[in-house]
Amino acid sequence: MLVAALLTAGACAVDAGVTRTASEPSDTAAAEQPSTTGAPDTPDAPETTDPGTTDPVTTDPGTTDPGTVPSGPDVSAFQPAPFEWEPFRDGVEVATLDVPIDYADPDGGTIELFVARRAATDPSSRIGSLLVNPGGPGFGGSSFALFGDQIYDSELLRHFDIIGWDPRGTGESEPAIDCIDDWDDYVAVLDVSDDLEADNLALAQQFAAECERKNADIVQFVGTNNSARDIDTIRRALGEDTISYFGFSYGSELGATWATLFPDTVRAAVLDGASDPEADRLESSLQQIAGFEATLTTFLDRCSAEPSCAFHNDGDAAAAFDRLMTSLEDSPIPSRSGRPDVGRGVATIGVVQAMYSDSFWPQLERALADAADGRGAGLLSLYDSYYQRQNDGSYGDELEAFQVISCADRDDRPDIEQVRAETLRFAEVAPRLVPADAEPGFFCTFMPPALDPRITITGAGAGPIVVIGTTGDPATPFESTRAMAATLDDGRFVIVEADQHTGYGVNRCVVEVVNRYLVDLEPPDDGVVCD
Repeated sequence: MLVAALLTAGACAVDAGVTRTASEPSDTAAAEQPSTTGAPDTPDAPETTDPGTTDPVTTDPGTTDPGTVPSGPDVSAFQPAPFEWEPFRDGVEVATLDVPIDYADPDGGTIELFVARRAATDPSSRIGSLLVNPGGPGFGGSSFALFGDQIYDSELLRHFDIIGWDPRGTGESEPAIDCIDDWDDYVAVLDVSDDLEADNLALAQQFAAECERKNADIVQFVGTNNSARDIDTIRRALGEDTISYFGFSYGSELGATWATLFPDTVRAAVLDGASDPEADRLESSLQQIAGFEATLTTFLDRCSAEPSCAFHNDGDAAAAFDRLMTSLEDSPIPSRSGRPDVGRGVATIGVVQAMYSDSFWPQLERALADAADGRGAGLLSLYDSYYQRQNDGSYGDELEAFQVISCADRDDRPDIEQVRAETLRFAEVAPRLVPADAEPGFFCTFMPPALDPRITITGAGAGPIVVIGTTGDPATPFESTRAMAATLDDGRFVIVEADQHTGYGVNRCVVEVVNRYLVDLEPPDDGVVCD
């Protein structure tokens, strides 16, 4: 998320919106989900007879070997109960799993994870469990099991139980992070006014105080390391010695953390879009916001070259964009009562939302053209999608969880002067998205200190791990993902040529690469290109 670039380091994917009440996914969630996330369904391939694809040897839940853990608390001190699956809908079952709030204190309080399972469609050729995570941090992952038939290729569905779960602090897991009710006040980070820095400081203090007050028991225990330990607890509750994993965006970072902590339990792992694990917090944020700026430049260049673009402006969409943003900064477009006016901050968030996939670009073209004519509804709609605003006007808790988890992963709390200096760096690498006079945001400055900052990623001993990088990815830029593959002990980098966030499902090539690796344990050569 662009908010990540201004406030914390992170990456975002989407949640299809599963709840325990079996409600249908919201319109907002549907708008967030890029159509290219899922692989196209194709005729079933011949059944494999490779002995490596038979059911893994398992033991009773709670007795499986936790594997070699290089650092941190001993997760085997906590014995999970076996899953008690209940029917949900569309062939999906759900269950809950208690995990320790603090693995260093396994007899202390617990968090209840919400877990969903889509069973393999061909039990006779079932390989095992494929744990999936859509990214975030802050997004639930149970929906990626519920809607797995729309996301994953039929060959994977045939051979694997798709296991999606809402990571600690998110979605339907309990307790879930909940800090504030309305994000509209917080978008001011990208607007400009004489008193805005003071306003942002006050908002950041209020946000941190509310997060700590409402989530005191878990706020320091929802970081990536503990979520990776939860993956191993899920594995033991499933009764499997090894599992496979497929993570998107931040889910790649979570998967790499799990593979580093528990290499002996990794059957296979696919990481689609990732941040550079060796970049520090600021460098990671700079890489991400530069990625969004580069994708915006591509959008404007393409719009300028195509007369059919609604924001063509006689072949100079870039100049028209700059004029529009200056105009919105000076004179925001009024919105109906109770909604924020469409100023530069709202418009920028709307633009960023559309950068996640070029499938959103026609919508952005029209929204920009309308805004130039004094109509802001299109940009406000994209802004609402970014912030997970529901049709009834309520907001999901994803971005609150995103902030809390991101801060829990950071071992620093930047002071005011440091944040000011960093905001100027953002403006240097992304002048269209972050104007030079933008005011900084201070969300992590006032959050409680991190107890368990992220470990160093190596993947040592986990075997080959496939890492997919998309050439035009704004949120997890191509070079950042390449760096993840290079950092891993045996990373296999797959290059997908496309303008969108994450690459699985863009073409048949990348789908087949993933199939052959996950099903047959045949990893690709490093550097294979899918165009």
